[in-house]
Amino acid sequence: MIMQTDGVLHTMESQDAGRAMLDFIAELYPICRSITGEGVRETLRMIQKRIPLHIHEVSSGTTVFDWTVPLEWNVTDAYIKNAAGVRVVDFKANNLHVMSYSSPVKQRMTLEDLSPHLFSLPDYPEWIPYRTSYYQENWGFCLSHKNRELLKNGEYEVVIDSTLRPGSLTYGESFLPGESSDEVLVSCHICHPSMCNDNLSGIAVAVWLAQALAVRQRRYSYRFLFIPGTIGSITWLARNEGTVSRIQHGLVLTGVGDAGKVTYKRSRRGHAEIDRVMAKVLKDSGEPHAIIDFFPYGYDERQYCSPGFDLAVGCFMRTPHSEYPEYHSSGDNLNFVKADSLVRSFARCLEAFELLEHNRTYLNLNSKCEPQLGRRGLYRAVAGHQEKQSKELALLWVLNASDGRHTLLDIAERADLPFRRIQTAAEALVEAGLLQDTRKTQGEPIKEAAS
Repeated sequence: MIMQTDGVLHTMESQDAGRAMLDFIAELYPICRSITGEGVRETLRMIQKRIPLHIHEVSSGTTVFDWTVPLEWNVTDAYIKNAAGVRVVDFKANNLHVMSYSSPVKQRMTLEDLSPHLFSLPDYPEWIPYRTSYYQENWGFCLSHKNRELLKNGEYEVVIDSTLRPGSLTYGESFLPGESSDEVLVSCHICHPSMCNDNLSGIAVAVWLAQALAVRQRRYSYRFLFIPGTIGSITWLARNEGTVSRIQHGLVLTGVGDAGKVTYKRSRRGHAEIDRVMAKVLKDSGEPHAIIDFFPYGYDERQYCSPGFDLAVGCFMRTPHSEYPEYHSSGDNLNFVKADSLVRSFARCLEAFELLEHNRTYLNLNSKCEPQLGRRGLYRAVAGHQEKQSKELALLWVLNASDGRHTLLDIAERADLPFRRIQTAAEALVEAGLLQDTRKTQGEPIKEAAS
């Protein structure tokens, strides 16, 4: 089964994983990504070196529900030159300098004419903002407010060497089959240029989760999607409408590398198993966290949770979008994401999947009064030890609630005990012949165990 992650944050292996995730983010950081184009393909090829990945191409103009797959956008170079021929804004220095999906431009203009196409952040004058114009033809440059204020009146050469032409939308899909065709979905967006928390941290954690799950026995099947935001999830749902009902649980991963506390956004259902699982995992972790209700804005969870699908998909993040000043700017750089945050995000997600894997329903085979636990080696020999009392309480809770109707998660929530302790108690009771997995008893008569 999936590895136990108790103590994972304090091992040398986890420190190595954190550094490795940061290194991977650093490899992806320079790539100019958008919702389509060669930057997306390059990113997927780099992911493909680490996990098996099927790369899909969907032609421009394809109808996907109420949307249409857009023209493919690529940019080779872009700059603003002053009268002396100096590049005062240079795409090759930072790909955030060009507004994503800018149409091609090659002309000379005054600063007055150029200014409506310039974007900066007066409150954070050192940072370059991130701006897009996906579905309305436009062009623009983004620059630090400090540099914008240095621009002098006069004529400038303005060039954006870009193409907007029929091509395709590209996304990646990695599938890990399990014992069941029921699926767990993990989705992250891959459409942002050089910003590390949004979206590279989600990509890195998803890749490491896929690697960890690939080498373990799996009850569920796991599907990892690496898609451009919004249009990517809409396209995937449109192409997989007939099989999407297999998805029983899901997480959208985004912004999982900053130093803030974990925030979990519930699915539209509000009380789906994944919502309860994440709440339990975060509570058991003992770390500061926040759980917020679903709202129809944010990342791709709003597509998976649209009323026509209503999938049980929540959003796992740290500081929510727009709630940190570095969001959608060059401040979201390699110094902003932390190895420890990446590892802790990875651990919480892996613990959630472990809980899903072990959340089963059992039947007490000796349900008339408590069985004698002492002679089975399950009860303390000497009274008064707090830790042993806690373990025995878990045994008693599992025995009492295992009536074929309550899962281990139900029991852990009601007992207010860590899920791992309830799971360990159930395993011990199965070993002692006092408990049986209901999946193994379907169609079979249940006999009470001898006292």
